[in-house]
Amino acid sequence: MAGPIKLSGGPGYRAKVRALGLVAPLLIFIVVTFVAPLGTMLLRSVYDPVVADALPETLELLEDWDGIELPPEAVYAVAAQEVKRAGAERTLGQVASRVNRVQGGLRSVITRTGRELREIQQGPWRESMMTIDSAWADPAIWYAIRTTGERFTARHYWNALDLQSLPDGSVVRQPEDRRIYLRLFWRTLMISGLITLLCLLLGYPIAHLIACSKPSRANLLLILVLVPFWTSLLVRTTAWIVLLQTQGVLNEFLVTIGLIGDDGRLAMIYNMTGTIVAMTHVLLPFMVLPLYSVMNSIPSTQMDAAASLGATPLQAFLRVYWPQSLPGVGAGALLVFILAIGYYITPALVGGSDGQLISNMIAYHMQTSLNWGLAAALGGVLLLIVLLLYAVYERLLGIEKIGLGG
Repeated sequence: MAGPIKLSGGPGYRAKVRALGLVAPLLIFIVVTFVAPLGTMLLRSVYDPVVADALPETLELLEDWDGIELPPEAVYAVAAQEVKRAGAERTLGQVASRVNRVQGGLRSVITRTGRELREIQQGPWRESMMTIDSAWADPAIWYAIRTTGERFTARHYWNALDLQSLPDGSVVRQPEDRRIYLRLFWRTLMISGLITLLCLLLGYPIAHLIACSKPSRANLLLILVLVPFWTSLLVRTTAWIVLLQTQGVLNEFLVTIGLIGDDGRLAMIYNMTGTIVAMTHVLLPFMVLPLYSVMNSIPSTQMDAAASLGATPLQAFLRVYWPQSLPGVGAGALLVFILAIGYYITPALVGGSDGQLISNMIAYHMQTSLNWGLAAALGGVLLLIVLLLYAVYERLLGIEKIGLGG
């Protein structure tokens, strides 16, 4: 009779299996909620099979096309049949949308061509399609079809960097009126850096005050810091609209005390000022809490000892207290900066056209224009920027110096 089945390996192996079983739910959660969505986003930024699936034979014939002269009649004939088939399968609208992103104005051309080709049963197809719309006599439409027919493409990343690919294969800058994304990236980095600096300037003394207060008073101050976490983001943002608008509380107060005239009210909302003020308020607790956690572990007697050795308060702070608080500064700054570059609700509500960040453009392409490939590429570039900044921080300061106290 066979004996009981035993797990192979010694106690160490069984301990590893038990540990893996304990962390397995967390690993599955991370894969499902973080790794898989991130991988899907990055894949979508370079993979777009819609046109390739709808017009496979047309794209095959266009591989040998020089991109200068009009394609031969055979290409028109195949394209006409595939356009009609895509219309019948209700995928022509998606094809037209993709082509329109490369060459503006072609969506209506392709959809109208699909409708009118239903009534045409025989060629010559070149003349028929040119009769439907003269755009078919321009090589640009065929270049747009061939470009969007690439299953794997860097086109979305070129657009995200304000670049474009020409028929000869070269990559050049977009026309001046279409260069918007690099400017938004730069604005996002500058505003995020400024907000991080403001949070540090405001949060450092607040955290120091809490750390040096008696327990009862420190608890009360911590509650005041945590109040924004207990309030809806929409409510907080709307409150700033009431405070900062032209007829709002702050402007009325300045007019009442005579600091400004009634005709000189300050524009503090629906611009960059509103974005900075509201986001600083929202993100300030993320700076205060790491700072307080580290400062709470610094003995208060060290400053007294430095003073007894002849150091001035400023010298004692710079040489004794500040270096020990740097782990909290690093943790808070990194946390606030990363959160700031991804914010889009607050800028959308209080920023107006001048206070929009790159995250607002990503949301626009995801929700309105439905250009998910470009939205994914913009997100990919933003992710790369964050990773580069993280690498620079690690190289200059070392990530091991980030701490939350203890």
